[in-house]
Amino acid sequence: MTNRVFVTGLGMVSPLGLDTTSTWNSLIQGISGVDHISAFDTEGFETRFAAEVKGFDPTDYIDKKKARHLDRFAQFAMVAVQEALWQAELDMTKMDPTRAAAIVGSGIGGISTLSEQFQVLKERGATRVSPFLIPMMLADMASGQVSMAFGIKGPNFATVSSCSSGAEAIGTAWNMVRRGDVDVAVAGGAEAPICPIAVAGFNSCQALSRRNDDPKHASRPFDAGRDGFVMGEGAGILVLESLESVRRRDAHVLAELVGYGASSDAFHVTQPAPEGEGAARAMRLSLKAAALEPQDISYVNAHGTSTPMNDKFETMAIKAVFGGYAHRIPISSTKSMTGHLLGAGAALEAAISVVALQKGLIPPTINLEHPDPECDLDYTPNVARQLQLHAVMSNSFGFGGHNSSLIFRAISDLG
Repeated sequence: MTNRVFVTGLGMVSPLGLDTTSTWNSLIQGISGVDHISAFDTEGFETRFAAEVKGFDPTDYIDKKKARHLDRFAQFAMVAVQEALWQAELDMTKMDPTRAAAIVGSGIGGISTLSEQFQVLKERGATRVSPFLIPMMLADMASGQVSMAFGIKGPNFATVSSCSSGAEAIGTAWNMVRRGDVDVAVAGGAEAPICPIAVAGFNSCQALSRRNDDPKHASRPFDAGRDGFVMGEGAGILVLESLESVRRRDAHVLAELVGYGASSDAFHVTQPAPEGEGAARAMRLSLKAAALEPQDISYVNAHGTSTPMNDKFETMAIKAVFGGYAHRIPISSTKSMTGHLLGAGAALEAAISVVALQKGLIPPTINLEHPDPECDLDYTPNVARQLQLHAVMSNSFGFGGHNSSLIFRAISDLG
């Protein structure tokens, strides 16, 4: 006997807004969060734009002294967790803190702090490197800081699986609640990679778009003119609860998390497996866990990175899993507006999928102007679509061959 697992709270910090409402409103209007980079001087860089979080002041949410000792990715996580707990009306002081988990994934953790401190080392010497470098750069520090800030005394760790990190955090938390290890889990991802070394590194492996003359149209998933992904930053957090916890608190439920599947390509460090074979296996595993058929899925939030190989192979994977239904199911890539948040992308997109399920609205794939013959499915081009949704799938795939798929279902009853 396993527990049912429900989503009771969401938190978002994104290039489209500092909370869930502002992010969602921009998404359904088809607004791009991409612009020229303001975080550092990009002269000499092949890519000079990204999807930055704008107008973010951590001291609006976190004590000033505390905020100084947190890398930007951990600041994002703290703010998203605050919103998610507020929406869930969950006060950790009124429950057993050992029955709660904090799992916050990140692909590259505090790389901005690391980048800054390398410069300090070079210019000022070893003795001037910050004593906070190590605790600020570690990928587990978002979950650690969340645990300390909110008194969460159960399992506390980070999942690190590149662009699948946030989905793996949510899937791992789902399994913990299902097994009865915890009653509540705060789970998702956070990332703040917009710094010189990260941009230079992704440019060197030919991953980023170079559309410097037109940043807002650079992220164009499934379009024939796509030339690479657009780096983004932010956080997405879900509060997951068991049925017993929901009933005990009389909590408002947003959706039920019913499926999670993970697989490995075992193929290449950056390229997806041929024809999306690994991605297809993750989708099939999530459907099996959810006890659903492909035709039960109303919408797919695609990984859709705007890279030539990913979009082509994800399309092939969807066709392999959904068969003839693949041409009828609505799909979209919200990365066309948010950019790619790396380890936080999967978590933000999971949260977006929950809101889509609630609102009966599918966010568009913007900048889809020149259809690619090899990407011939319904990607909800440029305009949001209203449609009653029963179950949604959120896909995430990462460097290293990591594949993950989550399925959320609308609530009919709590049994």
